[in-house]
Amino acid sequence: MTGTTKMPGPGQNVAVLRKARGMGQAALARRAGISVSLLSKIEIGDRTLSQGVAASIASSLGYTLDEVLGKTPVEPANEGKIKELRGAIRRFDLPGEPHQNSSELVGALGEIIRLRGNADLAGVLSRLPGLLADATNHAHVVGRPGAWSMVADVYSTVYWLAARHRWMDLADLAVTKQRMAAERADPLAAVIAARDEAGTFLNFGDFAGGLAVVDRAVVQAETILTAHERLFGLGILHLRGMTLAGRLKDKVEAARHREQAWRMADEFPRDAGDHGIHFGPENTLTHVVATSVDLEEYGDALSAMENISHNPLSLPATRIGPLRMNFSRARLALGDREGALDSLSDAWDAAPQMARVHPHSQELLRVLTSIHRRSNPRLMTLAKRAGIPF
Repeated sequence: MTGTTKMPGPGQNVAVLRKARGMGQAALARRAGISVSLLSKIEIGDRTLSQGVAASIASSLGYTLDEVLGKTPVEPANEGKIKELRGAIRRFDLPGEPHQNSSELVGALGEIIRLRGNADLAGVLSRLPGLLADATNHAHVVGRPGAWSMVADVYSTVYWLAARHRWMDLADLAVTKQRMAAERADPLAAVIAARDEAGTFLNFGDFAGGLAVVDRAVVQAETILTAHERLFGLGILHLRGMTLAGRLKDKVEAARHREQAWRMADEFPRDAGDHGIHFGPENTLTHVVATSVDLEEYGDALSAMENISHNPLSLPATRIGPLRMNFSRARLALGDREGALDSLSDAWDAAPQMARVHPHSQELLRVLTSIHRRSNPRLMTLAKRAGIPF
C-alpha cells in the first residue's frame, strides 16, 4: 500500500481546523454559506463532508481543500520512491542515456497503464520513477512527437497518483511538466494535459477556475483535433467540466457539459481507452452518477445506477471503485444505511488501495461507524480492512 490513513477522517478535520482558527461553528457556517446544523453534523460524524462543502469551508478558514480533506502520509518504505520520482521530474531538461528502447518503453507504459486501471497505487509508484526517467531521456534522443506523447502520458499518471493521495504540490508539478512535454507531442496529448490541469483546480477546490481551463481547452480541441481523437478529447473535457460544475452546484453548467459528453459518447459503441484514460457511454454514465450526488439529486443517481445494474460495466477498477462510493453516498443520503454499506463494501472489493485513501470512502466509513450505535458484523469487517477501531 502507498499510505496509511487515520480515521475518523475529513469531517472531523473541520472541527480541528476551525478550533485552530479560534472560530465558532456559527461564524464558520455563516462564512461557508451552510447551516450550523449541517456543520455540527459533519463534525460529529452524522453527515458526510462533500468536497463541495469542504471547498467552501476551506476557503472560509483560509486553508486549501487538500488540507481539509487530509493528505495521505507517505509510508517510510515509499519515501525513497517519492524521492526518486521528484529527482526524475527535476531532470526534465537534463537528459541522460535511456535504458530502454522505444518498444520496451511502449511495453513499460502499457504495464503502468494497466496497473493504473487496476487502481494498484503501490504498483504504479514502484515503476514510475524509472519509467519517467527513461521516457524523458528517450524523447530527448529521438525528438519525435510520439516519444514526447509517452512522456506526457507518464506525467499524467504521476498526476493521477498524486491526486489520489492529495499530494497536491506533486500533482501541480506533474501537470506543469506534462504541459511542457505535450507542447512537443501529438495534439491529443495537449488536450489531456489541459484535462489534468483542470483536475488540479478541482483538487484544490477552485471549481470555477477549473471550468475556465476546460472551456479554453474545448476551444483548443475543436481547433487541433479531428475524427476519433476530436470526439475523445472533447468527451473527456466535458466529463471534467460536468464534475467541476457539480461541485460548484451549478446545475445549468453541469447539464450543458452532460449533454455535450453524451453527444460525444453516442459516437462510441463501447468505451475506448487512450493515453490511460477511458471515454464512452459507460464512463459518461459513471460521471452522471457522481455529479447527480454532488448536486444532491439522489433519485437521479439511483436511476442511473439502475441502468448500470442491468448492464454490467467493462470499466477498470479505477472507475468502478469511485462509482460504488458515489452509489453509497446516494443511498446513505436517502437513509439506506445497509445499502450504503453494501456499496461501500463493493468499492473496497473493486479497488481496496484507492478506497483506503479516497476521502469519500473515509467519510462514508466515518459516518457509518458513528451512526451504528450497536455492533454490526459487516461494518466491523470493513472497518478492520480499513485499519480503524470500531
